[in-house]
Amino acid sequence: MIVRSAAGVCLSYNAGAEHVAPQTGERREAVPDAGAANPAGTATLDEATLVARARDRDIGAFEALVRRYERRIYGLCLRMLNGASGEAEDVTQEVFLTAWRRLPEIEQDGAFGGWLYRTATNRCLNVLRGRRPTAELNEETAAPAASGDADPARTAQNAAAMRAVVAALDTLPPQQRACWLLREVHGRSYEEIAQLVDTTTGAVRGRIARARIELAEVMAPWR
Repeated sequence: MIVRSAAGVCLSYNAGAEHVAPQTGERREAVPDAGAANPAGTATLDEATLVARARDRDIGAFEALVRRYERRIYGLCLRMLNGASGEAEDVTQEVFLTAWRRLPEIEQDGAFGGWLYRTATNRCLNVLRGRRPTAELNEETAAPAASGDADPARTAQNAAAMRAVVAALDTLPPQQRACWLLREVHGRSYEEIAQLVDTTTGAVRGRIARARIELAEVMAPWR
C-alpha cells in the first residue's frame, strides 16, 4: 500500500499482500517485499545498472529505483489530478506495479525514467477522462501552511494566488495541463514531452504556449 509521511510519499510493499485502492475498493497484486532485500550499496549505483539488476528481479535494485522516482511521479500525478491525493496515490502505485511487471520489456536501460513519466501521464489522463468536469480542490495542496512569523495579509494573498493557479490548471484541457506540468514543474524538454504524450514537438510548444497565456491572465491580479 502507499502511505503518506511528513517527508513525502513512501511506497511500502509486502510479499504476497494485496493493495486495496481507496477510491474503488479494488484489490491489487503487491510488489514483492522490498524491505526484505538489503539495499546497501544501491544508492550509489547508476540508473542503468539498477535497471539491469531489477530486470533480473533484484528487489533491492528496484526499491532503489522507486526511491529515486516516487516523489517526482507522485508529484506529477497530484498536480495533474488537481490535488486529489487518493487518486494520485492509486496511479503512483499502479505505475510502479506495472514497472515491476514490465521491466523485462524495457529494452534500453536509460529509458526507465521516461517510461515512468509516460505511464503516469497516460494513466492520469485516463482518470481525468472518466471524471466529472470539475474536481474538488485539495486545500492542503492548494494553500501552503502559514508559519508562525509570516505576515497574515501576505500569507492570505499567497494562498489566494495558489488557489487561483490550481483552479486555472483545473480548467485546462488534460493534454495541455500535462504538457505544461511536464515542462514548467518537471523541467522536461519539448522533445521529451512529445515522446511522453505521443505527439509532435510543435504540438507540445503550442499547448504550453496556450497554457501560459491562460495562466498569465488568471495571475494578472497578483502581479
